[in-house]
Amino acid sequence: MTNRVLDTIMERAEELRELGPVNENLGRLDDKAAKVLRDAGAIRMLQPAAHGGLEVHPREFAETVMGIAALDGSSGWCAGIVGVHPWEMAYADPKVREEIWGEDPNTWIASPYAPMGVARPVDGGYVFSGRWQFSSGTDHCDWIFLGGMLGDTEGRPVQPPRMLHLILPRSDYEIVEDSWNVAGLKGTGSKDVIVRDAFVPDYRVLEFDKVIDGSAPREAGLTNPSYLMPFSCVFPLGITSAVIGICEGALYHHLDYQRGRVQITGTKIKDDPYVLYAISEAAEEIKASRTALLDNVSRVHDKVAAGKEIGFAERAAGRRTQVRAAWRAVQAMNEIVVRSGGNAMRTDNPIQRFWRDAHVGLAHAIHVPGAVYHVSALTDLDIEPPQGPMRSMI
Repeated sequence: MTNRVLDTIMERAEELRELGPVNENLGRLDDKAAKVLRDAGAIRMLQPAAHGGLEVHPREFAETVMGIAALDGSSGWCAGIVGVHPWEMAYADPKVREEIWGEDPNTWIASPYAPMGVARPVDGGYVFSGRWQFSSGTDHCDWIFLGGMLGDTEGRPVQPPRMLHLILPRSDYEIVEDSWNVAGLKGTGSKDVIVRDAFVPDYRVLEFDKVIDGSAPREAGLTNPSYLMPFSCVFPLGITSAVIGICEGALYHHLDYQRGRVQITGTKIKDDPYVLYAISEAAEEIKASRTALLDNVSRVHDKVAAGKEIGFAERAAGRRTQVRAAWRAVQAMNEIVVRSGGNAMRTDNPIQRFWRDAHVGLAHAIHVPGAVYHVSALTDLDIEPPQGPMRSMI
């Protein structure tokens, strides 16, 4: 199957590779890197066709994110994070979709979804305040999805808690410069954002419970199976795809570096059976991670397209597949990086940048295995998992 976005990206592969260190030094995507993604349509892949999007199969989106991340981790990460937001925006109110994409279908939307703000009800909407970390690619975005808790008239979170996704234009939030000082994924510019008493009209608010249980897209009248897939399958997809792609990039640069390398003992790498074994094993483990993630999203899409429901246990198993794919790929990458020699850690060697990027990507909350493995194992044992945070992203 032709992947026109990825084909376009690959025509500019060397440009993206060369921009990797530039992005890192800037602490955000260079304008040229953002333009490559914009020109190729990378952020419009899951965007509704009615608003200038490509509306592709989520598998194609994941393959594209992997391909971009293998060229530059930060570019791939932004493509995965920012690129998934149009998928949720597809079932927001038509009025806000027109505000965002009516004049420019290439408008980008940032996040994060963590409920770090409180929305106080007022006539016609909410007054919203808070501070959020990790807004990837935010410098190139003109709108934002932010997670918040519903408050009472005094601004205190109601009980039981109710989480909202609120949509704000760039004029209603502040990007905090110099708030992204990290060891890896430096070029993503995942800065803090602040909202101070912004008014958010009702039509720019989504109930998180309806997002997570799948009723929001159905209430919006969507029929494309891609939009009816579980949030917990599609939302992590761009993140994990980026991590796997970064590991593929590390493997690419490791092979390039090792071809003519002679170890301090005088042994050529091509004559070292232990390194050659590690290379083959890592290559297969990274490929297995790719295959597992892509097969999982294809299976879920096909089942939804057939009109079948994805139950809780199946969602939990899918999340387990996704988390394990990320960990497997990074662990395999470690095995080759530690065999790259000390010169691989020099700042002019891309191996070390991919290695750092992969570990920071693995640290994302979506890749924490504890609760996911716990809940998935309980469902395998036909035991009902406890209510609460352990189920929140399943």
